[in-house]
Amino acid sequence: MTNLKTFIALIGMGSMLLGACAPKIPATREDDTVDVYFGQEVADPYRHLEDDNSPETKAWVKAQNKVTDHYLKSIPFRGKILQRLREVSNYEKIGIPTRRQNGKWYMFRNDGLQNQSVLYELDAPDAAPRVFLDPNRLSDDGTVALKGIYFNRDGSLMAYSIARSGSDWQEFYVMDVRSGELLEDHIEWSKFSGAAWRGDGFYYSAYGIPEDGHTFSDKNEGHKVFYHRIGTPQSEDTVFYENPDEPLRFYLLDTNEEETMAFLYEDGADVGNNLYVMDLRVPDGRFVRMTEDMRSSCTPVETDGDRIYLLTNKDAPMNRLVSVDIHNPAYPHWQDIIPESDRVLEGITFTDGQIIASYLQDAATHSYRFSLDGRDPQEIPLPGLGSAAFAGRLHEDWCYYSYASFTTPRTIYSLDPATLQSQVYAAPETAFDLSGFETVQVFFPSKDGTRIPMFLTYRKGLEKNGRNPVYLYGYGGFDISLNPSFSAMRIPFLENGGIYASVNLRGGGEYGQAWHMAGTKMQKQNVFDDFIGAAEWLIAQGYTCPEKLAIVGGSNGGLLVGACMTQRPDLYAVAIPQVGVMDMLRYHKFTIGWNWAPDYGTSEDSEEMFRYLLGYSPLHNLRPGTAYPATLVTTADHDDRVVPAHSFKFAATLQKCQAGQAPTLIRIDTKAGHGGGKPLAKVLEEQADIYSFVMYNLGMNYK
Repeated sequence: MTNLKTFIALIGMGSMLLGACAPKIPATREDDTVDVYFGQEVADPYRHLEDDNSPETKAWVKAQNKVTDHYLKSIPFRGKILQRLREVSNYEKIGIPTRRQNGKWYMFRNDGLQNQSVLYELDAPDAAPRVFLDPNRLSDDGTVALKGIYFNRDGSLMAYSIARSGSDWQEFYVMDVRSGELLEDHIEWSKFSGAAWRGDGFYYSAYGIPEDGHTFSDKNEGHKVFYHRIGTPQSEDTVFYENPDEPLRFYLLDTNEEETMAFLYEDGADVGNNLYVMDLRVPDGRFVRMTEDMRSSCTPVETDGDRIYLLTNKDAPMNRLVSVDIHNPAYPHWQDIIPESDRVLEGITFTDGQIIASYLQDAATHSYRFSLDGRDPQEIPLPGLGSAAFAGRLHEDWCYYSYASFTTPRTIYSLDPATLQSQVYAAPETAFDLSGFETVQVFFPSKDGTRIPMFLTYRKGLEKNGRNPVYLYGYGGFDISLNPSFSAMRIPFLENGGIYASVNLRGGGEYGQAWHMAGTKMQKQNVFDDFIGAAEWLIAQGYTCPEKLAIVGGSNGGLLVGACMTQRPDLYAVAIPQVGVMDMLRYHKFTIGWNWAPDYGTSEDSEEMFRYLLGYSPLHNLRPGTAYPATLVTTADHDDRVVPAHSFKFAATLQKCQAGQAPTLIRIDTKAGHGGGKPLAKVLEEQADIYSFVMYNLGMNYK
């Protein structure tokens, strides 16, 4: 590293000069591993890094983190960014209040800088809240997160699940609601599960106990549904449902609040799910299949007597709400309540004998009240171009919703279902003022002419001088929509003249099933073309230039960043692939990677699919002698969703191939996972590192 005075002098001189400060990277051992796919040999010289428990890998992680940590801490304004992030994050955050079966109200609240939000109990929505369950007391460092809460029929007991250090593995505990005391019940090795109460126990889903040393990497197979009776040890739990013929599927059981119906979800084999229903009022009842295949999604959203309301895209690519009689639940008997329209029906809430339907219109929420038979729609006025989520009960007259946008922190409103008038229930008091910033939605043509939407947020009066720093974020997969959202983490970047750009790529759910499928398997390149097109449009329109452009994405978005930086390394100055899927030939061999095959396809499907994956796999398209952007790869030691081996091998290969002067670093967090449940303290440190790296390598001065 150069001395500090020289370091500071280089700040305003552009990312190419900043790259001269790139740290010396430790070499990574290569081996002679070669796989053969359809007669083609593919080398995998860093295969040994897949073993995250080996002494060699642990030493590699330590050496890489040492270099990265030194580089990041040497950025002159990194400490100031962390301080500002703490300031802007320190405001009260309140969730939607919800009435439970015992007549009490519950809501989550964070006083500002608590690592985990706390669950509060209230006698009424306007009553004084009292702490009911504080996850911050479950660990010294906030790394134990509350995953879900599940009340029994009369609200006397609550099961809750926790996850440790960011892992997907869950544990269940049971609390006596009145006394607040824990019962002796304790469930381990559950995964992708809730707790569905029935009688004096509940159903949950779990895998077998993994082998020592492979807890966070081995392939997860054989998902089973168990029944746990309160007051008995887990060893006495009975298997309620399993399907040994299909080990690579998920099975989740849910019951309605009245415990009159049980629903069994079968997922993982395609882009949708199968759904089965059992009438629990019938002695020795059996599950009846409601769906014909797993190409379509089908989710129960409410029950009323014998009536089931389903949100589905079966024969409705933009979704519809249907009514089903439990006595005739097969598909031909489904009746439309809210038919498909030209917008995506994203969410359904029942309140006061009415229906609230939320639609996506160009990725923003528009909500309407319908009668229970789907008639007389009336739009609910929302505060602006943002995202809203509602909560209510079919036979009760209360309704609350949350609203947020890129410039508006989440605010909770009460809604009168009769008049559709809203009142603020809880609005945050913040230490920042975003009235001087604005969000605009733009549309641009992708490579094939498809019209792609993008949200841009920046300070009012922005000059299109071709030199504005841009933080370009995308995802593009698994039918997930990038709706307007708020994050205090973006504020220091925006305050220093940056543009936050969120692009709605194909592969997501913004325009329904066809939009999703247009970014899957043999059409996955559309997603990358859309993202590259966003960067090119921002440059052509005078917002920015390649030297001022950073691309960021996590998980499937990490794949997006990895693919785009290998396809167009000249187009960006900075790349931040977070917890990304980087090895497209082997992703399905770890934990639940097989579940992504409906979106990606696998290298074992066919020679055509193998060659398509090889053509964009980030790991396999890094080329020696190429100047790549300044890159900070991020992952974590407990990530059992996208195992860190993806990032390890990608970083090692990138470091070997880098011909430019820009740094190529990897940041490997400890006691952290894919992102969910990460304590705020860790989030702040990570975001301070990311934004410092971005701003420094874009040549920004921090004010």
